[in-house]
Amino acid sequence: MSGGYDLVIRAPRVITADGEVAWAIGIRDGIITAIDPLEQAATPGATRVVRLGDDEVLMPGLVDTHVHVNEPGRTEWEGFRSATRAAGAGGVTTVVDMPLNSIPPTCDVDALAVKRKSAEGQCFVDVGFYGGAVPGNLDDLDGLHDAGVLGFKCFLLPSGVEEFGHLGPDDLEAAMRVVESLGTTMLVHAEDAAAVEDVPGADGRAYSTFLASRPRAAENLAIARVIEVARRTGCRVHIVHLASAEALPMIAAARRDGVALTVETCPHYLTFAAEEIADGATAFKCCPPIREADNREALWRGLADGTIDLVVSDHSPCTPDLKRTCSGDFGLAWGGIASVQLGLPAIWTAARQRGHTLAEVARWMAERPAAFAGLSSKGKIAVGRDADFCVFAPDDGFTVDTGELFHKNPLTPYDGRPLTGRVRATWLRGNVITADIENDVEPQGRLLANGGT
Repeated sequence: MSGGYDLVIRAPRVITADGEVAWAIGIRDGIITAIDPLEQAATPGATRVVRLGDDEVLMPGLVDTHVHVNEPGRTEWEGFRSATRAAGAGGVTTVVDMPLNSIPPTCDVDALAVKRKSAEGQCFVDVGFYGGAVPGNLDDLDGLHDAGVLGFKCFLLPSGVEEFGHLGPDDLEAAMRVVESLGTTMLVHAEDAAAVEDVPGADGRAYSTFLASRPRAAENLAIARVIEVARRTGCRVHIVHLASAEALPMIAAARRDGVALTVETCPHYLTFAAEEIADGATAFKCCPPIREADNREALWRGLADGTIDLVVSDHSPCTPDLKRTCSGDFGLAWGGIASVQLGLPAIWTAARQRGHTLAEVARWMAERPAAFAGLSSKGKIAVGRDADFCVFAPDDGFTVDTGELFHKNPLTPYDGRPLTGRVRATWLRGNVITADIENDVEPQGRLLANGGT
């Protein structure tokens, strides 16, 4: 190291694609500019030197490409300030905001401008945006892409909010042809509307009834349809929040055939099991639903063999009254799980039990999401990348307490759950962005656009 760094981090344990190494990392103007083996690195002229403990691991800042911030319009559910502060506390340094459930949804250029204005000056982490693909907005997709969205999100059945409609088969193909022409990605909530309509709806407190109302077949049919449309159009497609492990063989086969297909799943599908969910426990409600333990284990196998590419939160909170916690009625409760602050310890707790490494976790939660979203300066600890880091203590256990969460409405199914691994600090471009619940730090996040960093 030649000196003149704003910051040098000396870490005996740094997570890379090849495993753990001991590195000294030099940072200048928020960028990683030098990496040397720890035992060989001197630090002349560094403005600040930080030494991590032997029980701490330096990981790349996580990239969560599936977050519902909901501001403006439903800011009482969640907002940019609270969501990004929670993300930072969880080791996440970049989030990408879904086009719903804000009002207006991000389905045209004017709505994107409103969203970006709402976010300015409030974000503790960097934030990108998706656009929405809904009936009637084909002519808006080009403008949204030019304005910087990182991809487009659509639903194949009602989304849960009236202002964000779902695409029928003809609409889906037409939208995917436009998305392909723009060279970007269509993200699909893949549940088949007819398959859901053909079974009894959820009603009452029984989780089993809710689970039966969103069968695996609904996901499987929808994913099969998306694959066929992708074959015809050549569009890159991404299946969000995969819950049905039965779809994994067709996903793998489609890739072998050359279909440009990526897939995500979420911490709740890899952590919980339907058999363990009590009746009336509406904090667990999400769509698609958390399925049985055998399905969870099959998802883990799909993640391990690369059929599932990445793990993201699908952070989708609401106010407690909408979760119907008093009645416990799954038919009436809002479907969404708040977890952006807890994804890393939740995944690490389950991953280590199955023999996985932190290098794999970093690949699933940082490197691959960054690559998927086209964020070339994120996701890895490497020269030229942003100095975005998560300082993680992998053996430090804790029990989730909603009073320690920064979500605006900290209702979460993780409440009271013991987890292993604690985020000690998060750095964004070489600056610490975490603080405890009583103190604050200044928002330093930037708003990202396609083609940028």
